[in-house]
Amino acid sequence: MLKVGLTGGIGSGKSEVSRLLASYGAVIVDSDRIAREVVEPGTPGLAAVVAEFGPGIVTADGTLDRPKLGSIVFADTGRRTALNAIVHPLVRARSAEIEAAAAPDAVVVHDVPLLAENGLAPLFDLVVVIDATEETRLDRLVRLRGMTPDEARARMAAQATREERLAVADLVIDNDGPLEALQSQVAKAWTDLLARSAHHAE
Repeated sequence: MLKVGLTGGIGSGKSEVSRLLASYGAVIVDSDRIAREVVEPGTPGLAAVVAEFGPGIVTADGTLDRPKLGSIVFADTGRRTALNAIVHPLVRARSAEIEAAAAPDAVVVHDVPLLAENGLAPLFDLVVVIDATEETRLDRLVRLRGMTPDEARARMAAQATREERLAVADLVIDNDGPLEALQSQVAKAWTDLLARSAHHAE
């Protein structure tokens, strides 16, 4: 099994790369998606978050009020640390379950937005970074996600710098161009990952 860490700044196109790798047969472990699953209604994760932050962070239909919780933790490092202490162990446990269920020769791709920020590179056999210039990412966030330029810049500034991400990369996929260019690069990267996986299994 080859454990791959996949990361990239907001607006870099990481989700698209993840989707393409899945279409080739990679087992995708999506941290963001798992983080949502572990606090769904009825989960111990949601109960723990409510115990920490109070019943006011649950909507009328029993789901987590993400915007409200986000406004609390975004402004307060201590509260963010408290939330992470609940959610991160649950995400890690679920990720380990998905990985354990994968075939011995699988390429398991962990989609981790804050890989560089949290110093997680050593956990993987190799790290793939999706790279795009700040201008390209800003344009995508404004045009495709409806953010204001100031919002987009603030979100980008809260993450690792491009240099910090590239410093942990074993493989870089450039996503400054059109989708067709990205698709051919991902196809090439997949061939590389399969070769490394075979070598890793020997």
